[in-house]
Amino acid sequence: MRKDSKIYVAGHRGMVGSAIARKLTEAGYTNLLLRTSKELDLRDSSATKAFFETEKPEYIFQAAAKVGGILANNTLRAEFIYDNLQIQNNIIHNAYVNGAEKLLFLGSSCIYPKLAPQPIKEEYLLTGALEPTNEPYAVAKIAGIKMCEAYRDQYGFKAISVMPTNLYGPGDNFDLQSSHVLPALMRKVHEAKEQGSSEFMIWGSGTPMREFLYCEDLADACVFLMESYDGKEIFNIGTGEDCTIRELALAIMETVGYEGELVFDRSKPDGTPRKLLDVSRLAEAGWKAKTSLTDGLSKTYKWFLENEAAA
Repeated sequence: MRKDSKIYVAGHRGMVGSAIARKLTEAGYTNLLLRTSKELDLRDSSATKAFFETEKPEYIFQAAAKVGGILANNTLRAEFIYDNLQIQNNIIHNAYVNGAEKLLFLGSSCIYPKLAPQPIKEEYLLTGALEPTNEPYAVAKIAGIKMCEAYRDQYGFKAISVMPTNLYGPGDNFDLQSSHVLPALMRKVHEAKEQGSSEFMIWGSGTPMREFLYCEDLADACVFLMESYDGKEIFNIGTGEDCTIRELALAIMETVGYEGELVFDRSKPDGTPRKLLDVSRLAEAGWKAKTSLTDGLSKTYKWFLENEAAA
């Protein structure tokens, strides 16, 4: 990418898209193309077609998606598969038709089988059953990966796909009905502290293990790959380290300064027992995550306090 290349960041108001836009600006890219969902509904094929025909972006970061935690994924199953299929179909197809140089598609680690060997290698895709609670979302993301592969195979379109692990950071969603585990825990701990509660409850047993990547690190990896990689292989993006949900909750309690008791609601689902990505392929390409969980939690909580009403 040249510093003046026209770069479209789809989903720039979200946590991931905003982090990518910030990283591009910091790196000296001066021609970012941005649209809010009100300005451009990417589910609308006609509107998306008109946008690409008019603007003709050269490079596209496809970070637009409907996302959420276990509760949202399991209750809004139709919306998660329909919205995400529509968004990515419209973007990938119109990027190719209008001569884009390259596209980066953001998938998700939930594409891998529920009981995949750990750590999860990229080649484990489509080797087993998915986690049922987020299957519609995962199927949509798998379709996006395969669409990028198909357009590369048939048309020579330069489309690469990355699979981030669980993400967090500034701009995250802290709504308890639709958020992922880390921001949900952070808000619950914060409110327990504010209310003087002696305990707070979280879903499940606390034993599942998860890997967490700070969103600014993901953005750095995406820009790195857009600048340096042009192959067919997909890339996992993560830290290569995980912790139990219990350990995460305790780390958040320390960050927030809450000293109450941690209680588990074992009637609620745990989800996948473990989900750690093998990031050796990305390490060999020359990139590693820089932000520790402790530092990332501190930065995220600082952002939450400064943006509590909106968050």
